[in-house]
Amino acid sequence: MFDFLKRKNKHKEELYAIAEGTLIPLEEVPDEVFSSKMMGDGFAIRPANGEIYAPLNGTIKTLFPTKHAVGIESENGIEVLLHFGIDTVELEGKPFEVYVQEGDQVTKDTKLATMNLEEIAEAGKNSELMVIFTNPGQIEELSIHPNHTVSVKESIGEITLN
Repeated sequence: MFDFLKRKNKHKEELYAIAEGTLIPLEEVPDEVFSSKMMGDGFAIRPANGEIYAPLNGTIKTLFPTKHAVGIESENGIEVLLHFGIDTVELEGKPFEVYVQEGDQVTKDTKLATMNLEEIAEAGKNSELMVIFTNPGQIEELSIHPNHTVSVKESIGEITLN
């Protein structure tokens, strides 16, 4: 009868487009590790340019030496991996410029990196940007509306925590 008293308030966190381009479901990424969600659920963007921003507020936890990926932890403990392109680790950081350091606080307005789309294409690599939530046990629901063009910092959905 009083079940509503037992419910905890679920925390929801707004998610933002990390780049200008086309928002696509993770299942459409042409790499099985990402499309099968082995690393976690998420979404991807086919970028129109090389500017990359943060998808939520948080702290930079990991910067890969090859500059192809950045790890962020949100204020609520959501762990996010931003992966810049497919197999771009092989390019040893050449097409990337990263503007943040481990420990930096970031928001949707923080430009994290740029990637040279021409260099990536010339190397025969795919430039899709993957946003992966790597601690799925904390996530109750991921609500994203893919298959449309997005602008940088545009709200694209939300994540609900357990």
